[in-house]
Amino acid sequence: MLLVAHGSRDPRAAAATRALAAAVSAARPGRRVVPSWLDHTRPGPTEALQALAGAGFPRVVLVPLLLTAAYHRRVDIPAAVAGVRQMVPELAVRVTDVLGPAVRRVDPALLAGLRRRLAEAEPGGYDGLVLAAAGTRDPVARASVGRVAASLRAALGVPTRVSYASAAPPAAGVAVNRLRARGARRVAVAAYFLAPGLFHDAVTVSARQAGAVAVAAPLADAPELVDLVLRRVDAAFG
Repeated sequence: MLLVAHGSRDPRAAAATRALAAAVSAARPGRRVVPSWLDHTRPGPTEALQALAGAGFPRVVLVPLLLTAAYHRRVDIPAAVAGVRQMVPELAVRVTDVLGPAVRRVDPALLAGLRRRLAEAEPGGYDGLVLAAAGTRDPVARASVGRVAASLRAALGVPTRVSYASAAPPAAGVAVNRLRARGARRVAVAAYFLAPGLFHDAVTVSARQAGAVAVAAPLADAPELVDLVLRRVDAAFG
């Protein structure tokens, strides 16, 4: 399995990806699990695929560690796979769906992981929720984040709003203030992030300044995320 993360200058992000890879490997003994990154950290997916081919692996399942099917899934990952197929045509590569909702259904494991992190951050409960995501200009990707927020609202029974750390409004603090203006007194923030980094830090500062009672940690190596990765792999083989 090749896990492909976004990548970040923040070393905490790479450490979280390595921890997830280790947890996936422990859950599926006998399978080689390799982390890679699209930017900032090596190996990249092209380098990692070539190394796996050189080590004698005939088949690789590539799992995009992405929460939306935006530019990286539509362009960067297919380009890397196509390039390796030209160089190593005997290597069979299957690419799974992203971890977020590529179609309308939101995977229950993703929701369970978000709820786990929320419970860890604020076991005392809350009456308003902000789902904070990294952000994208892609309207289809933003709609998928909205579906996750709607699923959390239905599961938790509290008013829920979406916020973004970049590329699209509103910021986390603005979303917290809007919920507070509508009567919520204990607003928590669910982190729609796979790893810590500057975006999650910015969300934390913005939300806390607006009066949020808690900001959840990123999903990282949550057991539910490990399960979701493995089911994406299994689905790739039909």
